[in-house]
Amino acid sequence: MDTSARDRVVNLDFWSSHVVPEPLGGGITNTNFIVDDQGERFVVRVGDDIPLHGIMRFNEIAAARAAHAVGISPEIVHSADGVFIMRFIEGRTFSEKDVREQQNLERILHLIRVCHNEIPKHFKGPALVFWPFHVCRNYILTAKEGNSRMMDFFPRFLDINEELEKTVGEINLIFGHNDLLAANFIDDGKRLWLLDWDYAGYNTALFDLANLSSNNELSSKQEDWILETYHQQPLTDRLRRRLAAMKCASLLRETLWSIVSEIHSTLDFDYVNYTSKNLSRFENAYDAFRQMS
Repeated sequence: MDTSARDRVVNLDFWSSHVVPEPLGGGITNTNFIVDDQGERFVVRVGDDIPLHGIMRFNEIAAARAAHAVGISPEIVHSADGVFIMRFIEGRTFSEKDVREQQNLERILHLIRVCHNEIPKHFKGPALVFWPFHVCRNYILTAKEGNSRMMDFFPRFLDINEELEKTVGEINLIFGHNDLLAANFIDDGKRLWLLDWDYAGYNTALFDLANLSSNNELSSKQEDWILETYHQQPLTDRLRRRLAAMKCASLLRETLWSIVSEIHSTLDFDYVNYTSKNLSRFENAYDAFRQMS
């Protein structure tokens, strides 16, 4: 347990009684705790800015507040330097298998639409942009500076990144979540919640759709359904290919995120294994993309 993070939580002036934070697993850019304060439960996230990952907590908190305002994320009740407290949601965290169930995909797509279209109406203050191709280029520069063990891969990654960006082409700007891992969805039995706004920012809808697919290994049939349902228009081969390119970008970005984290992160997490897992997914997705050419 990160005792310094725990001490920060205990000493917050928000509590009405002495609290005993319980570690909550799953965070790989922050440290999380569950706190019971006189019968009311909260989740506390502890984490400073991480500029090398583009994580700025002011943006995360603003996005989370806006997401609560539109009814898709729990309320933030307190924030301080590097710490914020939100209400605990009693529910089941999704697995990748859960995401792939059609009834859940329908619920998830609704959340994505709300995120894209409604959050900008409630987002207060400056907001970040999340352009995956810039993120990939930046990660490669950062990993080079850190003398990464993956140095020989980077020239090819840069070439592929440029190819994918050209394939995606012009975009319409929306407000994206940009990190649609299964674990960021919680089902409380009545409704679905979307959490963890670390990477939220303006982007293209195509990234969230591709990110959802690449993170949860959706089938090609499910991808077609998502594209047609989201865009409300007949599917074209060009749109399929753009999605395939963005899937590659999503997986390349996740691979590079892990490569950089291998060098810089102090959290107890097996980043080398995570790099290997995502690199394999990326190569498979890129092979499929090339076969569409």
